[in-house]
Parts: sequence; structure tokens; C-alpha cells
Amino acid sequence: MRKNIKLILVVPLIVVATGCASLGVEPWERDLLARDEMSLNSTPIDSSLDDHIYFSKEASSGGKGFGGGGCGCN
Repeated sequence: MRKNIKLILVVPLIVVATGCASLGVEPWERDLLARDEMSLNSTPIDSSLDDHIYFSKEASSGGKGFGGGGCGCN
């Protein structure tokens, strides 16, 4: 019975201790993550146009962060 209790306590401790073993990006992995395909914005031209439209229509309310806008189309 004591072996089971020790095992129940030790296994989660080992899992927690090794869970954070590889934090961060190694220098040799950065070239893969710097590719355009890995960016959060897959279509920068479309995103730029969308941002311009939001800024133009919502300029009086502060942009994308607020509901409604200066055009009166809430």
C-alpha cells in the first residue's frame, strides 16, 4: 500500500518537473519560425486593406477596439 502511495506522489512530480524542460526557441529553430508561412498574418495585403477600411470608417470612435463608429451604422 505504501508503494502505491509513493508512486502516486512521485509520478505527478516527475511529470511536472519534466513538463517545462524545453522552453524557448533554440537558435537553429529560428529560421523555420521566421518564414512567412509561420506568421500570424497569412495575407498581409488583405490585412492592410482591412485595417485601412476599419480606420476610415471607425476613425471617430478609435478604430477596431470599439463597437459602432462615426458613420452612425451601429
